Amino acid sequence: MKRWLFSFVFVFVLAAEKNCAAATHEEQEPDTEQLQLEACFICSNQFGINQEKIVNPELYRVILEWLGTPYVYSGESMEGTDCSGFVCSMVKTVYHHEIEGSSKDLWSDVKPVAKKNLREGDLVFFKIQKRKISHVGIYLGNNKFAHASVKLGVVISDLDDPYYAGHFYKGGRLKQ
Repeated sequence: MKRWLFSFVFVFVLAAEKNCAAATHEEQEPDTEQLQLEACFICSNQFGINQEKIVNPELYRVILEWLGTPYVYSGESMEGTDCSGFVCSMVKTVYHHEIEGSSKDLWSDVKPVAKKNLREGDLVFFKIQKRKISHVGIYLGNNKFAHASVKLGVVISDLDDPYYAGHFYKGGRLKQ
């Protein structure tokens, strides 16, 4: 009887440990949907982006991962990136669409869109150096866009900021 009771307790303890390990494993794996919701909440509170108008929560989750990445000319990773490297990585990760090249090159991958018609995920182009397209970002909504700034790295800025308003060229929607 003792042997049977010991076997029962042993099996019960093993099963409990297995359930605890499974629960712990589940807690360690991030819930993508939860992370996306948290990212939307953060972007809504910190950057004034209307949560109800967010179409692709994955965009905001990925942008939050990149925030603060340092600027590195011709870079395209979280170790360091420039504006076009950041945009190309975002488009690939979030929209599963391959684009590459400089900000000027990316202009050929889009259909022009007026500023008033910009939608989440559209690209925004700026003529900063020598009146040529020399900067690009990805539009988020409420006049906000994410981009890699030379001084600050990956940040979220406002199109109405005097610097960006003065250099804004056009928006562009990726060609299908």
